[in-house]
Amino acid sequence: MDDHLRKPTHTRNCTTRSNLKIVLLLVSTNLVSIFFFSGVGSSALRAKWWGGYAPSIHLWDSEALLRELNATKFELSKYQSESFELHKRLGVANSLLQTLLSDMGRTQSAQLAQWADGWAREPTGELKLAVGPHKLPLGYTANLGADELYPTLGTACRRFQDELEQYMRYDVGGECPSDDVFAQRLMLKGCEPLPRRRCHPKTARGYVEPVPFPASLWTIPPDTSIVWDAYTCKNYSCLVNRNKEKAPTYTWRFFKDRWLHEIGELDYSIDGVLSYKSPGTVRIGLDIGAGPRPQRDGRDELDELRRAFNSFIAVAHRLPFFDNTLDIVHSMHVLSNWIPDVMLEFALYDIFRVLRPGGLFWLDHFFCIGDQMNATYVPVFDRIGFRRLRWNAGRKLDRGIEKNEWYLSALLEKPMT
Repeated sequence: MDDHLRKPTHTRNCTTRSNLKIVLLLVSTNLVSIFFFSGVGSSALRAKWWGGYAPSIHLWDSEALLRELNATKFELSKYQSESFELHKRLGVANSLLQTLLSDMGRTQSAQLAQWADGWAREPTGELKLAVGPHKLPLGYTANLGADELYPTLGTACRRFQDELEQYMRYDVGGECPSDDVFAQRLMLKGCEPLPRRRCHPKTARGYVEPVPFPASLWTIPPDTSIVWDAYTCKNYSCLVNRNKEKAPTYTWRFFKDRWLHEIGELDYSIDGVLSYKSPGTVRIGLDIGAGPRPQRDGRDELDELRRAFNSFIAVAHRLPFFDNTLDIVHSMHVLSNWIPDVMLEFALYDIFRVLRPGGLFWLDHFFCIGDQMNATYVPVFDRIGFRRLRWNAGRKLDRGIEKNEWYLSALLEKPMT
């Protein structure tokens, strides 16, 4: 029984000792934790074990904690200020970017509009009215496929807006400026046709009725028959006397005897050209660069030319004739090497177009440099598709043999098929 009574007492003592050990362990652990995180004597250990980055809890040093909080607050405020400044700058950058994109869009739109219309700026005044477009009074029409009408205007006119505005500067209903040379210069630049104008052309004072045909062919008209403003000569006597000058000039006396006889291989006669076709089959012709109507020499076989008319068009202009309509086309000096090669080829194809099958193209004194003849122009004429009836080349010596300039005269026929 005594042994039974002593066993519980021994058990209680063991339990008590275990509890004391646990309490001592907890106290020691807490003390060590406090020692490490209190900041008292922990700096060396933190520097040794964690490199100085271990957190510190100031359980007793409230001033140090306050200083650290203030420093953190200051740093946070600084970062917030920098963030605000960055947001502000970002807003300014976005605004500038939007402005730049908007300006680029407007510039691009303006460039596209300019490219579409071709004008450097919006036309005003008479020019704006002359070039349109104008709304149709009856609205949309299927014939045009539109409800507005654009007046005809040369493509290159838009490239010379300043000059075109000068051309369109006049008093509506008044007298047109005497600007024939200026207008011709615009046309030669490709501004053809020119826009219409609402003014009256200058009329010669003392105008008299023309001399009846056929006496009118070689009768000198009165000086009051034309306006002389655009010309060097101011009367017909000046024109007549020009053939007495040493330098050759293409006056009416020069053309009066031209093409009546063949003088050398380059100068074809009208009879010689017409002999290649059946009599009476050469009825309608076009003379490019005719000057004073050179072929109207009064010969019976050219009586049809009594109905000739002058039409001034630029060399780049499409010939105003239907396809396959003309019997003969004559060109002297106008078509030569001063014209760009591609433009010349377009002109030759246009001549081919208006000639009827079997029609004649009389190329009269086409001039070029010697090495251009075979390298450039012979291949061009061959590509067009004409059949050679006559083909003669000779030296052009009026400016000296050292220039190596050549003439080409040819009679070409459009094939029948």
